[in-house]
Amino acid sequence: MNKKSIRHFGVSTFINQETSGGVLLIIATIVALFWANSSFYPAYHHLWYEMKVGFTWGNFKLIGTLHHWINDGLMALFFFTVGLEIKREIIGGELSSMKKASLPIMAALGGMIIPAGVYSLIVINKPELMHGWGVPMATDIAFALCLLAMLGKRVNINLKIFLTALAIADDLGAILVIAIFYTDTINYSELITAAVFMVVLVAANFGGIRRTLFYAVVGLSGVWLSFLYSGIHATIAGVLIALTIPARTKIDEETYIFKLEKLLQKFRKTNPNDNPLLTKTQAHVVEEIDNLNDAAQTPLQKLEHFLHPITTYFILPVFALSNAGVRIEGNLFDLMLHPISIAIILGLVLGKFIGISLFSRLMVKLKWATLPEGVSWKQIYGVALLAGIGFTMSIFISELAFSDEAFKQIAKVGIMTASVIAAVFGMGLLALTSRKE
Repeated sequence: MNKKSIRHFGVSTFINQETSGGVLLIIATIVALFWANSSFYPAYHHLWYEMKVGFTWGNFKLIGTLHHWINDGLMALFFFTVGLEIKREIIGGELSSMKKASLPIMAALGGMIIPAGVYSLIVINKPELMHGWGVPMATDIAFALCLLAMLGKRVNINLKIFLTALAIADDLGAILVIAIFYTDTINYSELITAAVFMVVLVAANFGGIRRTLFYAVVGLSGVWLSFLYSGIHATIAGVLIALTIPARTKIDEETYIFKLEKLLQKFRKTNPNDNPLLTKTQAHVVEEIDNLNDAAQTPLQKLEHFLHPITTYFILPVFALSNAGVRIEGNLFDLMLHPISIAIILGLVLGKFIGISLFSRLMVKLKWATLPEGVSWKQIYGVALLAGIGFTMSIFISELAFSDEAFKQIAKVGIMTASVIAAVFGMGLLALTSRKE
C-alpha cells in the first residue's frame, strides 16, 4: 500500500466516523428538544444547569455545574482533538502545502468573513446584539459529512476531502475568534503560569519525550487549569497542548521494514507449541514487534486515533444533549423573526454560501488554486450550502457571545433553523448534481 492509498484510507476512516457521529448528534438534538419542551423540563434544567459537581482540596475549589464541565472540560478535550487534526493536516495532509491548502483555507476564510459581515449589517443599529457576530462563522463538520455521506458513492471522495479540509480550517478560525474576541477579563499571572507549562511541553517534545501520560499530566494540571482561571476560555488550552504533541517517529520507514522482516523471520523459525499458547520465544518476538510498531508511530497520530471516536461518539452528543434543549416559550415564529435569529439564519445560509463560493471562484480565476479532481462548481456550491450547518460550534460560540439567557435561546433557534435550511438546500443541490454527473 503506497502513501497515497494510506492517506485516502485515513481520510475515509475519519469521514466514516464523522458520518456515524453525525447520526448520534441528530438523535441527541431531537432528544434534547423533546426533553426541554416536555413536562420533564425542570429535570432537564436541574441536571445540566443547577446540579454541581467537583472537589475541594484545602482552599482550592473546583466546582461547577454539569453544563459548565461539559463546555469547559469535555469541549477542551474536543478542541484538543481538533488541534491534533489541524497539526496532522498541516504536517502531512490537505493543508501541508500551499497548492493543497489554498482553496479550502480561502474558502473557509470567505465562509467566516461574509457571514460575520451579514450578521453585523443586520444588527448594526442594535449594539447590544453586535457581540453575536461570531455565531454564524462556524461549520459543524460531523453534521455536514453525515449528510454528504447519505449520497453514497455518487459523491466524489475529493469533494468529501475538500469539505473536511474546509471545516478543519474553519475550526482553526473559530478557535482564534474565541481566543481573541470572546475573552472578557484576563488574569495575566495565570497566563504566565500557563506559558511556563507550555515551555515545559515544547522542551519535552524537542527533548524526545514521547509518553502521552507526561503531556496529559502537565497539560491538564498546568496549562488547562491556568486557562480555566485566566479568563480565556479553557478550550483554547486544548488546542495549544495538542500543538506540543510529538509528530515524529523514533525510527524511519526503512529501519522499521528491515527490523520487522528480521523479527518475522525469527518468529517463523521458532518451533511452535502443540497447544494454542505461544512459546516464550514467540511471545518475546511479538513483544518486540509491539515495541517496534510503537516506535514507528507518532504520538500525535496514536492520540488522535484514540480520541477521535471518544469526541465523535460521546463528547459531541453529550454537548448537544446539554446545549440543544431550547425551550420554546411563546410563539416560535416570533423567536425566528427576532433580529438575532434573522441575522444568524442569513449569516449561516446566505453568508456561508456567498463567502465560500466567491472566494473559491476568485482563487481558481486568479489561478492560485484548482478545483479538486472530478469536482464541479455545482458541487462546490452544494458544499457551500452544507457548510451553513453551524450547530455545535455555533451553539458553543453563542454561549460565549451572549450573557442574556433569552438571547442565547433566540440564537439557538436561529442556529437550528439555519442548519435545517442549509441541510435541505445543500442536499437537494448535491443530489441533483450528482445524479446528472
